[in-house]
Amino acid sequence: MKNAFAIAFFLIPFLIFSQDKFSKEFSFVTDNDLYVSFKRDRYYTNGMFLNYRYINNTSNDKLAKKIFEWQLGHEMFTPYKAIVTDISDHDRPFAGYLYGGFSIKNVYKENKILNYGVQIGIVGPNAYGQELQEFIHNIYGFQKAEGWKHQIQNALGFNLGASYIQRLATNESKTFDLNLETKAQIGTIYTDISAGLNLRLGFIPLQDLMNTIAYNTNLNNNNTIYKREGESFFYIKPMVRYALYDATLQGSFLNKGSEVTKELIPVVFDIEVGLKFTANRFNFGYAFNYNTSKSEDLRYTYGNKYGTIIVSYLIR
Repeated sequence: MKNAFAIAFFLIPFLIFSQDKFSKEFSFVTDNDLYVSFKRDRYYTNGMFLNYRYINNTSNDKLAKKIFEWQLGHEMFTPYKAIVTDISDHDRPFAGYLYGGFSIKNVYKENKILNYGVQIGIVGPNAYGQELQEFIHNIYGFQKAEGWKHQIQNALGFNLGASYIQRLATNESKTFDLNLETKAQIGTIYTDISAGLNLRLGFIPLQDLMNTIAYNTNLNNNNTIYKREGESFFYIKPMVRYALYDATLQGSFLNKGSEVTKELIPVVFDIEVGLKFTANRFNFGYAFNYNTSKSEDLRYTYGNKYGTIIVSYLIR
């Protein structure tokens, strides 16, 4: 905690305080267990997400903003070691999931956000998880992953998702707030529901939910009352998820030819602890993520850890 505050105070001189409006944003988010430890390479081991967001005019009096988002995403999963070759040692399946997505974010004036969208993609060899991991391992000089021949087989990915966010409390100086987050998704890849809290501690006054990098609502045009403001805050987000279906673990019901499949542990606890801040036209973030075991028969039953790095750039 002490180090996080020191980093944030160092960054404060670079925060943007100009009264600009930016209506478009490109962002890149990368997840990897290497961001936590060079010795860790298992379970949810890599994710890459390229996003394009833009604000759209709205005639709804209850809405402060309507934001559209396109996303290209890739997720990769491996057993306890990516170099495991013997199929009997695969404590979870190798799996890759490649998709494109579109979502709409309704930002309400009462500090409430409703987001809903769709993903279309594929799980299996055609998601190129093996090729991507071999590329990453070549960069770092790691041993080649050999077990991908037993990965989850090809199947269509089609998922619908929605989330709802509402501010519960804040203090007078706006250096603290507490927000409720609920999410649900259903489809051929994931079906689950989750709920939790997001506690933010600002090194400078926090922005409202309607205009913050915390929820990607910081886009504005001539029809909005908000403008770009500097942000720097620490946050902690505990969540509880109840999972009904996960094709990257169980194999897809559309293709039952996968050699290795595992059973779900329905209830999973997640916690995300991170730091986000603005600098000129850029937004940055880093988060540490932990989740309890998602499936049965794992060799390591004390959960999984990985890091997240976020970089985005705003355009007028």
